[in-house]
Amino acid sequence: MSATGELKFEEALQQLENIVRALEGEGLTLEESLSYYQEGIKMVQLCRQRLQEVEGKLQVLLLDEDDTVTRDLNRPGDGHE
Repeated sequence: MSATGELKFEEALQQLENIVRALEGEGLTLEESLSYYQEGIKMVQLCRQRLQEVEGKLQVLLLDEDDTVTRDLNRPGDGHE
């Protein structure tokens, strides 16, 4: 496994899904469950960080000539204008 900081969003999300499956299953000790939970928190934080990085890049790309964002990235919708 690569270092946490080197993981791509998709890799971190896959690890998080694996952790959730393990925690939902049976047979883990309390210590194992805690270890999985802590790793899951790290993956959630990494996913959030990666999403924030992409959002920042998108905002830069969507700047118009007056340096104002031309679209609201937080607006719900289908992504089509």
